[in-house]
Order: sequence, then C-alpha cells, then structure tokens
Amino acid sequence: MADRNSRLSARKKENKVENKSNEEKDKDKEKGKRPEKPVKKPEKTPEQPKTEKEKPSGANGGAAGAEANSNGENGEFQPIELPPFEIVTGELMTPFYFKFQFRNVEYSSGRNKTLLCYRVDTPGGTTEPLKGYMEDEHATAHAEEAFFQQVLPNASQECEVTWYVSSSPCVSCANKLANILQQRKKLRLLIYCSRLFEWEEPEIVEGLRALVRAGCKLRMMKPSDFLLIWEMYVDKEEETFTPWEDCQENYLYYNEKLADILK
Repeated sequence: MADRNSRLSARKKENKVENKSNEEKDKDKEKGKRPEKPVKKPEKTPEQPKTEKEKPSGANGGAAGAEANSNGENGEFQPIELPPFEIVTGELMTPFYFKFQFRNVEYSSGRNKTLLCYRVDTPGGTTEPLKGYMEDEHATAHAEEAFFQQVLPNASQECEVTWYVSSSPCVSCANKLANILQQRKKLRLLIYCSRLFEWEEPEIVEGLRALVRAGCKLRMMKPSDFLLIWEMYVDKEEETFTPWEDCQENYLYYNEKLADILK
C-alpha cells in the first residue's frame, strides 16, 4: 500500500513538472509572436554646403562659365556660355545710386566701384555732346581705362572730355591716362572728383601729379557739381536734390588735400 501511494505521488510530481514545462514553452511561443522593437534608423548627416571649388564655373563671378540648361524635349542638360563681365554703361542712374556712390564722405565704406559720368564735346559744337555714365564693378578694366576702349577708341579724334567720377584715379589708371594724353595730342581731359582715393599714399600722390603734368585738369566737386550730375545723369523724375549737410565742408577738406598734392 505504501508503494502504491509513493508511485502516485511520483506521477503527480512528473505531471506538475510536465505541465510547468509546457506552460514555459507556451510563454516562449507567445514571446516569439510579439513584434520586435523598431530599430532606430541612423540619422542622416546634414549635407555640408558646397565650397567655392564645388560651384560650377561662373557661379562666383568668373569671367565666363557654363550653366545647366534643361532641354524640354529630351530632358538633357546643355552647357551655356556666359558672357564676360563688362563695364556697365547707361544714360541715367537711380537717385539712390547717385546719392550713395557720389557722396563725398572721407571714409568711403561699401563704395567698392568707380562711377564715371562723361560728356564729350567736339570743336565748334557741330555735333550733339556725347553723354552717359559707366561703372566698373567686376570689370577687367577700370572705368577710366574702359572709357577710351569703348566710348572714345578713336585716337585721332579732336575733342574735350569732361568726367565726374566718384573717386580719383588709382595709380595704374593715373599712369595710363597720362600715357593716353601724351599720345592723343587733340584730347583735352577735365576730371571732377567727389573723393580722393588713398591720397596719403606716396605712389598715389606721384600718379596724380604725373597726370596733371600730362595736361589733365583735376578738380574736386563742389555742391553745384553734384546738382549738375543730378540734373544730367540721374533718373530723378519729379524728385528734387538737396546736397547733404556736410557736402560743402567735405568739398573744402578734399580741395585742400588736392592742393597739397599738386603744389
């Protein structure tokens, strides 16, 4: 009887172990059916901005370059030749442009170009004077030199040229203008300057002196000269011009400096 009871007890234990083992298997199966946690995708590294070297030719103000042009028929991209930068020319400038570029301040911050208003008169006034303005931003030649390349290329023409420039010529332009005046004996050149460019530099001083020795008349612009530019070279419509408060004072300052240079 004792043996029978012990066998029954052993069977119950085996059944419990087996049931427990089955329950654990079922739990494992359920675990296997659960969806896995989503794997976090690596974040995309932001693209670095293109450097100047990566830009296509012509994207940073080069003289010539190519751009991609979409062909509507086959979707191909064809390169386009960009024209070289040239001297900007015209007859009238905007009022804001004039007031900013020609203002005769001592420190010309942000004014990194030369504006040149010109008038060409022929002997006897038989023809209408030639008038216009030029600027030399991004140009291969400064406005002073470009004038004789584009506006007055005829070296034998007899004429009187008057310039109103935002700044006096640099060393290179002063020397080139002096050479032109020596070669063109029938040319008369009068230059009115709003500001003096780097007038304290010895090479600038010598360049301006050489220009005057070659026959050029060099003057600083008075308030009345700014008004003349306003009337002749500015697209003013009905707007009126009043010289800025320190216009006369700055003229006297620059006029004294120019007199010291040329004495």
